[in-house]
Amino acid sequence: MSSRKTSHLYALLVIGMIAISFSAIFVKWSEAPAPVIGMYRLLLTNLVLLPWVWSYRAEWRSIQRRDWLRMTMSGFFLGLHFLLWMESLRHTTVASSTALLTLEPILVMAGSFWLFKQRTTSRAVFGIVISLFGVILIGWGDLKISGQALYGDLLSVLGAIAVVIHMLLGQDLRQRVSSYVYNFTVFLVAGACLAVYNISAGYAMTGYGAKEWVLFSLMAIVPTVLGHMLFNWLLKYMNATSISMGVLGEPVGASILAWILLGEAMTPLQMLACLLLIFGVWVFLVNDRKAPQSVTTTADVGTA
Repeated sequence: MSSRKTSHLYALLVIGMIAISFSAIFVKWSEAPAPVIGMYRLLLTNLVLLPWVWSYRAEWRSIQRRDWLRMTMSGFFLGLHFLLWMESLRHTTVASSTALLTLEPILVMAGSFWLFKQRTTSRAVFGIVISLFGVILIGWGDLKISGQALYGDLLSVLGAIAVVIHMLLGQDLRQRVSSYVYNFTVFLVAGACLAVYNISAGYAMTGYGAKEWVLFSLMAIVPTVLGHMLFNWLLKYMNATSISMGVLGEPVGASILAWILLGEAMTPLQMLACLLLIFGVWVFLVNDRKAPQSVTTTADVGTA
């Protein structure tokens, strides 16, 4: 690969990192309930993808019943992830919430060990220990701020667990289902699940002003299409480790944006805790790739 093409790919990686960093900012700016934001983010993304549905008609017809069931379950847990994570931003800071989401690859490894007997290296385990220490520090620091902030941290961790279940289901499905069909289906199911939740909870799904519709649209276009879908496209040309390193930049970018746009300054303890967590996950990602029985997750790269 030429150096010019490589530089272009890394430039796209940086663009994707900046795009996903805006996800939490848009949620904070919006006054709509978190499940409503998540629903419109997913359904508007599907609206962007809709023109290509017909070209995949043969694949739609060939999907087996068990895979439809698994994609439905995957979509349900993706919707649950957005519900929990976006709600966490109502209670804690952007820095804490996005940093805790970086636990995702470690939780995927734990699930892969249980389901697929995937093993990892001792150095990767050391990275896990560092990251867990960072998690404890985040919780301790937020507890000193308020119990509400700690509640937001808990929601973010539960959101990370939900997206890991979504990804583990997708790991098997993506061996047989194309990225487009998988993403379109799980986005549609997740959006529908959030719609049902909104109706049952009594949340209004219409009557929002122009500002809210702009934010809903930006959530679909910027962090989803220009962020995560761009990362998935880059997987064809770059290794997964490089993409994962780009995703780890999200809490850094989101924290800087929160400081500039929201006035959310980090305390020294929060900064230390977030850096420890991100460093621990980085150590894990670098060394887990060296495990002899490593299984690559091919569902999605990040979901914030």
